[in-house]
Amino acid sequence: MPAHDVTNQPPVLADYDVAQDATLLAGLHAFGAGWAEPELHEVGRLAGTAHVAEMARVVNEYPPVLRTYDRSGDRIDEVEFHPYWHDLLRLALSQGLHATAWRTPRRSAHTARTAKFLVWGQTEAGHLCPVSMTYAVVPALRHAPSLASRFEPLLESPDYDPGLRDPETKLGLLAGMSVTEKQGGSDLRSNTTTATPTGDGTFRILGHKWFTSAPMSDLFLVLAQAPEGLSCFHVPRVLPGGERNAIRLQRLKDKLGNRSNASAEVGYEGAVGWLVGEEGHGIRTIMEMVSATRLDAMTASAAGMRWAAVQAVHHARHRRAFGALLVDQPLMANVLADLVVESEAATLLSLRLAAATDHAAAGDDAEAAFRRIALPVGKYWVCKRAPAHAAEALECLGGNGYVEESQMPRLYREAPLNSIWEGSGNVTALDVLRAMATRAGTVDAFIDEVVRVEGEDARLDRAVEELRKELVDGEALEARARRITERLALVLQASLLLRHGAPAVADAFMSSRLERDHGGAFGDLSPRADLRAILERAAVEVLGPAQGSPAPGPGGTRSAVPSRGAVPAAKG
Repeated sequence: MPAHDVTNQPPVLADYDVAQDATLLAGLHAFGAGWAEPELHEVGRLAGTAHVAEMARVVNEYPPVLRTYDRSGDRIDEVEFHPYWHDLLRLALSQGLHATAWRTPRRSAHTARTAKFLVWGQTEAGHLCPVSMTYAVVPALRHAPSLASRFEPLLESPDYDPGLRDPETKLGLLAGMSVTEKQGGSDLRSNTTTATPTGDGTFRILGHKWFTSAPMSDLFLVLAQAPEGLSCFHVPRVLPGGERNAIRLQRLKDKLGNRSNASAEVGYEGAVGWLVGEEGHGIRTIMEMVSATRLDAMTASAAGMRWAAVQAVHHARHRRAFGALLVDQPLMANVLADLVVESEAATLLSLRLAAATDHAAAGDDAEAAFRRIALPVGKYWVCKRAPAHAAEALECLGGNGYVEESQMPRLYREAPLNSIWEGSGNVTALDVLRAMATRAGTVDAFIDEVVRVEGEDARLDRAVEELRKELVDGEALEARARRITERLALVLQASLLLRHGAPAVADAFMSSRLERDHGGAFGDLSPRADLRAILERAAVEVLGPAQGSPAPGPGGTRSAVPSRGAVPAAKG
């Protein structure tokens, strides 16, 4: 007979619509993409299935493996992935999470795509790296119209076609960037990789890159020193005609998190590349890609916050301690509500910046100026808040949250990453100052956005007035870059919540973040906060397996999960 009965353990949250998110839906409609709500729920039901959750677990349990040589000793430089990696990518591309927003004629296509990214981003983070870079490469590649005309349709294709072949013979392509080097990191001007013109319109790339993610992508944008200075190049893994380019994968990084995704050290041994943009203006060109990936870095962090808040509230609604459900105990309710407040502020900020991308792409100069400053502001702040948010959510599950089966440790390891990628905290905060100093109208566009609700809440009005004083103080600007960026982020989030959020959430945010009626940890909202109304926003309804869409495996069949002793792999 069993030694004991299992009681008081919350059921696994599975088979639910991840798009059950009132703030997400409100933002979707407010920013002009309400037409995408049916598609968003389709993505949400798929993202919430138990099978997708299992795929996410397995691809991190069995990380990618580098195969440098084949059995005959020839260089192949291939990375093998678990088949579920390919399943996840196939699903993400089929839902239009990559570059399709650039060709969609519908209004607010980038906002719709970001909303889907917020939903699908709650499944597994690693495979979103090549998805994001494929989205982000398009505006940079357009600096070389002849290349864009050849490759953009394939980058926008919903077909996932893995394997190293001539790019123009494939059904769809993935893209990456290969930028940082050992000696420089974010200091790109110190790069030593060289690009030598050959006379036929191509360059030969010689050097190394210290951190190149998704190395099985079909093409990369690479920075190298050309005769006229640091320049950007299109470098495919396979050349026209099928010959492999001279790109050598030296080793894969053993990373803290994001373990399902390969990140490699790469050598370029005379690889063939084509110039993108003006020679000597590589940073300006690659920044088009970096800006778009910053939007996704922020959005992925917001997705992680939403997933963590929902999981923590679900646990507390089903777990009893000291005679009551955890969710009914005042201090736990305060912690949970604070997590929800942070999550909803991050969600609205991500959607607003996606809307700015839509407007800027349509030629709106004021929105482009707003995006130029608000994007690094949002990327800095949301990504910086993610690790603390993940840690607090994990703690809400107690010891259960500290074990791998809860998936909370995977989120905790993932949480610091987006604050590092595409410009770490200091680099991003300094970019905010650069935007203020070098692009006319950025500060005015930002303040105009915030004061759309001027007079509706005195707390926000006071915070804006304090911010104005901060901005006109030119003393020790670099040392104050983080302080300025944080204040910019908070007033923008407050304004968005006041316009598009729930009153209870907006009120709690104003008191805790603007009035500083809050300590250093989550769970210190004012006793006046409407905790119950806030918590209801993270309580989701389970659909059951009959309503959730099962995730297809290769060939459209449901994949079998391998035993822990078996490690099947498939080449990228």
